Amino acid sequence: MKTLSKLVTFVLLLSLFTSCSSEETSIKTNTIVDVAVNSNLSSLVAAVTKAELVNTLNGPGPFTVLAPTNEAFAEFLSENNFNSVDDVPKELLTQILLNHVIDGSLKSTDLSTGYANTKATSNASNTLMSIYINTDGGVKFNGISTVTTANIDADNGIVHVIDKVIALPTVVTFATADSNFSVLVEALTRSDLDTDFVSILSLPASSNTAPYTVFAPINSAFINVLEELNLTALSDIQKNTLDLTLKTHVLSGTNALDTDLSTGLNLITLSSEILTVDLTASASLTDEGNRVSNIIATNVQANNGVIHAIDKVLLPN
Repeated sequence: MKTLSKLVTFVLLLSLFTSCSSEETSIKTNTIVDVAVNSNLSSLVAAVTKAELVNTLNGPGPFTVLAPTNEAFAEFLSENNFNSVDDVPKELLTQILLNHVIDGSLKSTDLSTGYANTKATSNASNTLMSIYINTDGGVKFNGISTVTTANIDADNGIVHVIDKVIALPTVVTFATADSNFSVLVEALTRSDLDTDFVSILSLPASSNTAPYTVFAPINSAFINVLEELNLTALSDIQKNTLDLTLKTHVLSGTNALDTDLSTGLNLITLSSEILTVDLTASASLTDEGNRVSNIIATNVQANNGVIHAIDKVLLPN
């Protein structure tokens, strides 16, 4: 009887173990990758698989993922002369996908207008790239991609479906997307200028003149300098003067982060003018005419350079 009792006990324990084991194997996950699979985002799934980011996006996170639709991927592939996701070089694809990932679990109500960092690495500095978020009348990223379906919960974060693939940004991308720089963009794109600033500042980090460091005057800085010069509009500034002025705000061949700046450092600009850094009180730049401009925002990192916002237009000597 003891032998029979032991046998029954063993069978019951084995049955219980098997039952528990079966329940464990049937537990379903709802990671970000699972959400993509279940939301008919097949192009995103294919891209993540090729880039070998499945394990990353199945990891603990939390992550906020901006998930392009199949139509968005099709448009991106067509615009860049790729027939399929398989044709996109793996390294490029990886960085593009990471440019859609932000640390933390951010619902749409957690987002506000301004900059965040993505998981993509800049070619200009090996630091994380920025992304510009605009929440005025919806949610838009880098001025091009809009959230169409928000706040899809995952076990390891949040997914927002978007209508365009977010290309790796240049300094022009951020200047154009951020309304604080709208007057700067107007100046850079003035049709009579001899310098094609948009083309130059869109060059990849590997080009001869890149990367770039741009000290970008905000809108009020331009308004104030026009008043100071007794002018009413940008069109009143002589083209050679405007050309030199804009060049005075650009460093070529360097991605100077705020940590690279030090008091007394002289920076040679595209106009060959020298700007002197002062960090003794607040960070500022002084031009050759002793005009002082405060650096009010730093390290907006693009793939071909970095932007620092300043509060006064610097002038060539």
